[in-house]
Amino acid sequence: MLRLSRRLRAERTSDNELGVAAISALGVLFRVGEVTIGELAANECVQPPSMTRTVNCLVDKGFAVRRAHEGDRRQVLIDISEKGRETILADRKLRTAWLARQFKGMTAEERAILRAAAPLLDRLGTA
Repeated sequence: MLRLSRRLRAERTSDNELGVAAISALGVLFRVGEVTIGELAANECVQPPSMTRTVNCLVDKGFAVRRAHEGDRRQVLIDISEKGRETILADRKLRTAWLARQFKGMTAEERAILRAAAPLLDRLGTA
Protein backbone atom coordinates (compact mmCIF):
# COMPACT_ATOMS: atom_id res chain seq x y z
CA MET A 1 0.00 0.00 0.00
CA LEU A 2 2.85 2.34 0.85
CA ARG A 3 4.46 1.85 -2.57
CA LEU A 4 1.17 2.47 -4.35
CA SER A 5 0.58 5.59 -2.30
CA ARG A 6 4.06 6.89 -3.14
CA ARG A 7 3.58 6.06 -6.81
CA LEU A 8 0.27 7.89 -6.94
CA ARG A 9 1.85 10.92 -5.25
CA ALA A 10 4.51 10.90 -7.95
CA GLU A 11 1.76 11.28 -10.56
CA ARG A 12 0.83 14.69 -9.21
CA THR A 13 1.74 17.73 -11.24
CA SER A 14 5.28 18.92 -10.65
CA ASP A 15 4.05 22.53 -10.59
CA ASN A 16 1.83 21.85 -7.57
CA GLU A 17 2.80 24.31 -4.86
CA LEU A 18 1.24 22.28 -2.05
CA GLY A 19 2.77 19.52 0.04
CA VAL A 20 1.26 16.14 0.80
CA ALA A 21 -0.41 17.30 4.05
CA ALA A 22 -2.02 20.30 2.36
CA ILE A 23 -3.29 18.26 -0.59
CA SER A 24 -4.68 15.67 1.80
CA ALA A 25 -6.50 18.32 3.85
CA LEU A 26 -7.81 19.88 0.65
CA GLY A 27 -9.12 16.47 -0.39
CA VAL A 28 -11.05 16.21 2.87
CA LEU A 29 -12.58 19.63 2.29
CA PHE A 30 -13.53 18.56 -1.23
CA ARG A 31 -15.23 15.38 0.05
CA VAL A 32 -16.94 16.57 3.24
CA GLY A 33 -17.30 20.31 2.76
CA GLU A 34 -17.01 23.01 5.38
CA VAL A 35 -15.50 21.88 8.72
CA THR A 36 -13.78 23.31 11.77
CA ILE A 37 -10.02 23.09 12.09
CA GLY A 38 -10.52 20.57 14.91
CA GLU A 39 -12.71 18.35 12.72
CA LEU A 40 -10.21 18.59 9.88
CA ALA A 41 -7.34 17.74 12.26
CA ALA A 42 -9.23 14.73 13.61
CA ASN A 43 -9.99 13.53 10.09
CA GLU A 44 -6.30 13.77 9.17
CA CYS A 45 -5.10 12.32 12.52
CA VAL A 46 -2.98 15.36 13.39
CA GLN A 47 -3.04 17.86 16.23
CA PRO A 48 -5.05 21.09 15.76
CA PRO A 49 -1.94 23.34 15.85
CA SER A 50 -0.45 21.38 12.95
CA MET A 51 -3.70 21.66 11.02
CA THR A 52 -3.85 25.38 11.74
CA ARG A 53 -0.49 25.79 9.96
CA THR A 54 -1.73 23.71 7.03
CA VAL A 55 -4.98 25.67 6.82
CA ASN A 56 -3.10 28.98 6.98
CA CYS A 57 -1.05 27.86 3.98
CA LEU A 58 -4.18 26.80 2.06
CA VAL A 59 -5.95 30.07 2.81
CA ASP A 60 -2.89 32.25 2.10
CA LYS A 61 -2.45 30.59 -1.31
CA GLY A 62 -6.16 30.82 -2.18
CA PHE A 63 -6.98 27.08 -2.03
CA ALA A 64 -9.36 27.42 0.94
CA VAL A 65 -11.43 30.06 2.69
CA ARG A 66 -12.23 30.58 6.36
CA ARG A 67 -15.17 32.19 8.05
CA ALA A 68 -16.52 32.56 11.57
CA HIS A 69 -18.90 29.88 12.82
CA GLU A 70 -22.41 31.36 13.09
CA GLY A 71 -23.34 29.45 16.25
CA ASP A 72 -20.00 29.78 18.06
CA ARG A 73 -17.88 32.82 17.21
CA ARG A 74 -14.85 31.15 18.84
CA GLN A 75 -14.88 28.54 16.06
CA VAL A 76 -13.58 29.01 12.53
CA LEU A 77 -14.99 27.10 9.56
CA ILE A 78 -12.78 26.11 6.64
CA ASP A 79 -14.03 25.36 3.14
CA ILE A 80 -12.43 24.66 -0.21
CA SER A 81 -12.22 27.55 -2.70
CA GLU A 82 -12.78 27.31 -6.43
CA LYS A 83 -8.99 27.26 -6.94
CA GLY A 84 -8.76 24.39 -4.44
CA ARG A 85 -11.56 22.49 -6.16
CA GLU A 86 -9.85 22.86 -9.55
CA THR A 87 -6.55 21.71 -8.04
CA ILE A 88 -8.09 18.58 -6.50
CA LEU A 89 -9.93 17.71 -9.71
CA ALA A 90 -6.77 18.12 -11.81
CA ASP A 91 -4.81 16.04 -9.30
CA ARG A 92 -7.39 13.27 -9.38
CA LYS A 93 -7.51 13.31 -13.17
CA LEU A 94 -3.76 12.68 -13.41
CA ARG A 95 -3.78 9.89 -10.84
CA THR A 96 -6.90 8.28 -12.31
CA ALA A 97 -5.30 8.27 -15.77
CA TRP A 98 -2.20 6.56 -14.37
CA LEU A 99 -4.34 3.94 -12.59
CA ALA A 100 -6.39 3.33 -15.74
CA ARG A 101 -3.19 2.63 -17.67
CA GLN A 102 -2.10 0.17 -14.99
CA PHE A 103 -5.46 -1.60 -14.98
CA LYS A 104 -5.30 -2.07 -18.76
CA GLY A 105 -2.22 -4.23 -18.25
CA MET A 106 -4.02 -6.54 -15.80
CA THR A 107 -6.01 -9.65 -16.52
CA ALA A 108 -9.75 -9.75 -15.88
CA GLU A 109 -9.06 -12.02 -12.89
CA GLU A 110 -6.58 -9.53 -11.39
CA ARG A 111 -9.07 -6.69 -11.78
CA ALA A 112 -11.78 -8.81 -10.11
CA ILE A 113 -9.47 -9.48 -7.16
CA LEU A 114 -8.84 -5.74 -6.75
CA ARG A 115 -12.56 -4.99 -7.04
CA ALA A 116 -13.28 -7.51 -4.28
CA ALA A 117 -10.46 -6.19 -2.07
CA ALA A 118 -11.36 -2.48 -2.41
CA PRO A 119 -14.07 -2.41 0.31
CA LEU A 120 -11.73 -4.20 2.73
CA LEU A 121 -8.89 -1.79 2.03
CA ASP A 122 -11.25 1.14 2.49
CA ARG A 123 -12.40 -0.26 5.82
CA LEU A 124 -8.78 -0.69 6.95
CA GLY A 125 -8.05 2.89 5.99
CA THR A 126 -10.89 4.28 8.06
CA ALA A 127 -10.39 2.08 11.16
